Amino acid sequence: MSYDVLVIGGGPAGLSAALNVRSRGRSVLVVSNPIEENPLWKSENVDNHLGMPAMSGPDMLTAMRRHAEAAGAEFITGRALNAMYMMDQWYVSVGTEMYNARAVVLAAGVARGKKYPGETEFLGRGVSYCATCDGMLYRNRPVAVFGYADSARQEADFLSGIGCAVTYFDRPRTCAISGENQVQAVTCDGVTAKVDCVFILRPAVAPTELFPGLAVENSFVTVDRRMATNLPGLFAAGDCTGGPLQVSKAVGEGLIAGQSAAAFAAAQK
Repeated sequence: MSYDVLVIGGGPAGLSAALNVRSRGRSVLVVSNPIEENPLWKSENVDNHLGMPAMSGPDMLTAMRRHAEAAGAEFITGRALNAMYMMDQWYVSVGTEMYNARAVVLAAGVARGKKYPGETEFLGRGVSYCATCDGMLYRNRPVAVFGYADSARQEADFLSGIGCAVTYFDRPRTCAISGENQVQAVTCDGVTAKVDCVFILRPAVAPTELFPGLAVENSFVTVDRRMATNLPGLFAAGDCTGGPLQVSKAVGEGLIAGQSAAAFAAAQK
């Protein structure tokens, strides 16, 4: 499925970007976690956004989402897992699906959490970031799920439904993955389970893992005045570019990134 612009992230920055892509007459797809999992959703009162005083996080996000939807932005729920630039197109995998776009806006917020011991070593050998993608490889076998959001429960249920014996770790802190040539066990917060695979379901993949070669400084994505990164056709906005981590800043950066991405996509045709 092809679009002019693909936006990764459904918070204020991503929604602002999507709205401004549509205002330039370009097609846009927003890839995001469920809206209820956005950090802003947990805010009871947001009082520092000009013209929208004393709104709750859910009310603000809902209004922004409806505005973008009314403008014609399309939405899918999921996590972007891989991205590759080839022949003037970005190809982004979301679960088991692949989408392509002439430009991408990264607005996925701050990716929290360092890699666990053993995570890199066993990637592809018992470490996975997508249960619905790789679950059938471990059908009827013992697996572990590291869940960091409510939607991770759905992936755990999928694994149970195909016969996996699932050990679920809810927002674990201290974990280690062990084995020889393949994953054989995980230990989280003092609990050890013998498993053949561990599904690590973080809300978002770190920007430098999703986009190899992406320039960052102090863990934040480096952008110019157009919100352009060092990679062709990739723009960034919101918390992932650094502070202040506030809605007004995210919306403003999303506006610029959306306009810049739309212009880039138009120039490619």
